[in-house]
Amino acid sequence: MLFQSSLRKELARSFGATLVVLITIILTIVLIRTLGLASKGQVNPQDVMLLMAYATIGRLPTILSLSLFIAILSTLSRLYRDSEMVVWFSSGRGLSSFVPPVLRFSWPVLLVIAVSALWLLPWTQEKTQELRSRYQQRSDLDRVAPGQFQESSDGSRVFFINRDSERKSGNDIFITTRVRDTRSVVTAQSGSIEQLPDGQVLKLEKGQRLEYQELSSDKAVTMRVSQFDVYGARISGAKPLNRDTTSFKLLSTWDLMQTPSRPNLGELAWRIGLTLSGINLVLLAVAMAHANPRAGRSGRLILAIFTFLVYSNLMTLSQNWVASGVMGFGPIMLALHGGFLAVALLWLTSRQHAWSLAGLWRQGVGRLRLGGGT
Repeated sequence: MLFQSSLRKELARSFGATLVVLITIILTIVLIRTLGLASKGQVNPQDVMLLMAYATIGRLPTILSLSLFIAILSTLSRLYRDSEMVVWFSSGRGLSSFVPPVLRFSWPVLLVIAVSALWLLPWTQEKTQELRSRYQQRSDLDRVAPGQFQESSDGSRVFFINRDSERKSGNDIFITTRVRDTRSVVTAQSGSIEQLPDGQVLKLEKGQRLEYQELSSDKAVTMRVSQFDVYGARISGAKPLNRDTTSFKLLSTWDLMQTPSRPNLGELAWRIGLTLSGINLVLLAVAMAHANPRAGRSGRLILAIFTFLVYSNLMTLSQNWVASGVMGFGPIMLALHGGFLAVALLWLTSRQHAWSLAGLWRQGVGRLRLGGGT
């Protein structure tokens, strides 16, 4: 009882500290990336915090798996380093006796990983795509920002407003429009938005309109310049939201299983693999736990991160192979995750019975000599 309670308490402390550090790093990276998208006009600056939340939730299976892996590995390595593992081994505890309490501590985290990978991940992808699509498909007037040249949704117009005092009006307005080979440039001192029954109209006051045609070099360019006191320009409204439901990343796990196409099976292999990798990493952490008093503490951490990166990259590679038809869903899942499970169990068994290549070689040579002598 003391063995299991002390181990769980230390695992909880280590897991909490590691989780806070990783979430802080992920939030910083996501914040920089989201601010870059907002500065390019690809996302709404007002939705930055919401997009960060969705991005963090979408990365939750990876964060939890890595936190659990590092927490188990660092906790057991500390027991080796402080010679506490020798005490437990002397009392009849083997390395395999650490697997049940570690799994009892890990199963709630593994359950959260499974729920996040199978349900929350497609949900966050859908919400993120919805926010970005809604911002990209807003009306032309909503695109206009004071002091910036902004292109319309169809690319036929470019707007500029020097100052926006009341959001519905502005000063020093510049609009250039291109329709086929005809281009027009409109400048006005002020303007305001009027809502009519058939749409929005931009009402310009005291300005000038220049219209000309882009012809070949051997033809003269015709221009028309007109002054106006009041000029109305119809502005296109917001487009209906186009939700791309055909993307396999936006489909639910049930829909992926209902329509087993190659891209869908590749995405399904990734989502299920996130859950299976969490279980394998728990067993790998127990098998890898060891500490050399003469070595630094960073060696095991570097090995853990390297192992996690290799596993994660192999999962990405398996997803691409399933999507491209190189390998089937069943064989790739068995080869990748079954292979890691076999390595973890074999490594754990060898550590439990103190197997080594040199010892096995000496035993084999000794048996050959005894067989030859008889």
